[in-house]
Amino acid sequence: MKFGILVNEGPYNHQATDSAYQFAKAAIDKGHQVPRVFFYHDGVYNSTRLTEPPQDDRNIVARWSKLAEEHNVDLVVCVAAGLRRGIKDEVLAPGFRISGLGQLVEAGIQYDRLVTFGD
Repeated sequence: MKFGILVNEGPYNHQATDSAYQFAKAAIDKGHQVPRVFFYHDGVYNSTRLTEPPQDDRNIVARWSKLAEEHNVDLVVCVAAGLRRGIKDEVLAPGFRISGLGQLVEAGIQYDRLVTFGD
């Protein structure tokens, strides 16, 4: 089964990001595909390389980057939501790219399920 994932919340202020990551990882581990994760609203904050969590905390941005690298997951940041929040190409962590809502629509059409995390 192919899952598209939509993340609408920031990395350290809401459980949605951790849940989305754990869902993606579990789906892949069970043999499913997660071709794309789309970051929208405050979810775009998951893409910035400017975050520096303490050493004893989880590095959410690095986890997403590693997932993308190891499993060829397309991490897409909404251009409009990103620009409103200061997220541009220059601050993106490895594995992330900026694109439009068409990428979200495409995921909803092409994949078996589109799972949303956050409001």
